[in-house]
Amino acid sequence: MNQRESIATRISSLPSDRRSLLRAVGVGAAGIAGMPLLAACTAQSVPGGAGSSAPGASGTPSPSLLPAPEPQVKPLLDQEKVNVALAKLDGMVQGVMESTGVPGVAVAVVYKDQMVYAKGFGVRESGRPETVDADTVFQVASVSKPLASTVAAVAVGRKAISWTEPVINHTPGFALKDPYVTRNATVADLLSHQGGLSTGAGDLLEDLGFDQSYILSHLNQQPLDSFRSSYNYSNFGYTAGAQAVADAMNKPWADLAEEVLFKPLGMTSTSYRHGDYQKATNKALIHVPAGNKTWVAKYTRDADAEAPAGGASSSVRDVARWIRLQLANGSFEGSEVIDPDALGVTHIPHAVSGPPATPGARTRFYGLGWNVSYDDHARLMLGHSGAFNLGAATAVSLLPGEQLGIVALTNGRPQGIPEAICAAFLDTAQNGAPTVDWIGFTSGVFQKIDEAEKPKVDYSKAPAQAKPAQGNDFYVGSYTNSYYGPLTVLVENDVLTLELGPAGRTTKFPLTHFDGDTFSFESIGENANGLAGAIFAPGADAAPGADAAAGGSTASSVRLDFYDQTGLGTFIRG
Repeated sequence: MNQRESIATRISSLPSDRRSLLRAVGVGAAGIAGMPLLAACTAQSVPGGAGSSAPGASGTPSPSLLPAPEPQVKPLLDQEKVNVALAKLDGMVQGVMESTGVPGVAVAVVYKDQMVYAKGFGVRESGRPETVDADTVFQVASVSKPLASTVAAVAVGRKAISWTEPVINHTPGFALKDPYVTRNATVADLLSHQGGLSTGAGDLLEDLGFDQSYILSHLNQQPLDSFRSSYNYSNFGYTAGAQAVADAMNKPWADLAEEVLFKPLGMTSTSYRHGDYQKATNKALIHVPAGNKTWVAKYTRDADAEAPAGGASSSVRDVARWIRLQLANGSFEGSEVIDPDALGVTHIPHAVSGPPATPGARTRFYGLGWNVSYDDHARLMLGHSGAFNLGAATAVSLLPGEQLGIVALTNGRPQGIPEAICAAFLDTAQNGAPTVDWIGFTSGVFQKIDEAEKPKVDYSKAPAQAKPAQGNDFYVGSYTNSYYGPLTVLVENDVLTLELGPAGRTTKFPLTHFDGDTFSFESIGENANGLAGAIFAPGADAAPGADAAAGGSTASSVRLDFYDQTGLGTFIRG
């Protein structure tokens, strides 16, 4: 259901009192008056000339007018236009691969409840001969989110939980920093990123190897933005919302998704378990750029901790079956799999994800696990990208009113490649050929993201007049932090070293002196962005105003700036 259909449905069921109607609809008198104008592009043209009368001027409707605004834009595409785009799709994919060198790509297209295209390109692993096909399993990253909201819609349709029910009703251990938010946050709040958690809250715990239980139980230390009036993209807020659905259905998340979605649709290659991806014989490994359009399979990415938000793996053949379900409003091959009203809630705007920069610019929205927008012709567009900086990029784009959808999966670090493929295909279906240099545009967007994520301090360049460090004994010792857990500073092979992470799976970070009591270390994980700083503070027995060299006998604390993005990165000597 798109926004216009929603408004039309609500108007038909409201009382006739004008003030009550306008308040309930929430669009105001000007909005209601403007609705026929918004629908003018789909209505028949009114003949001009002296003999024509203005609508309503005589009280008699003109036979050339519709009795009410069209609830949605009529389809503008047909089989011929889609066939033109399909005929050019091979070349689009190959062109993007040639310009980027990305090792492997798989693409599928659905039109009018049929998978009309499914193909793989390139190789599963750089330097090896095994090729990608329509059944190759990729890690889909955040395309896991609309898959997850589909699973949640099943639970809502079965009355196990409602979109507006507090999460804590089903997950008693759920807690955020504000008790009011803890008591009131709903599945819809968390699946639309409106719980108030900052973007990326909990992600750094995952990078250190902490499991889902630990991360969710420590989100109550994260500062919160405005509840229900802010939008911050949060993997673990999303995961908490999905976990409430699993708790309501009394099943582990991966088992629930398999039972209510993957099996009914025959998605035999799809799973929320990283172990299933690892066991797949036909799988694409993840890659990062190595320069000159070359790529290397350097990392692994286990996203089980945030499974509903980023841990799924699938093939384009399987994803195409799920796209058919989305475009058929919850039905698959003639049978209802999901209540259409429950699924429809995932497709409408719940949060403003991108306010317009100018009055004439477009607003971007987020639904439940979907980016929701409207194109030049006022058609509803649903989409989502997936991105692992360690080596995967994916995208899905749907035009529900046209019954058209496309998915592109790649095994390379995000550079805008799947987004460019999806956009170029839809552009070609509409216009016969791409009207934009899509890979140039999308790659530029991702380059800006990379630039914005660089460290504020360049620890690769020590100050020319750097102050000396103190003896190792000043820094060595045990430090505590309620969020990240214990940190140990030790000397290993004559190198000062940090040790941090869950018990039995700690990570050691060799330190390099930078300036005075500041050292650098290499950040790790999905969110790594180069060298980070470890800034030690003089001990409590330091003389007032003393410099580092004259500090106390031991450091009292150490702040890790990479882990201090929300003020939780200071470790106190214990």
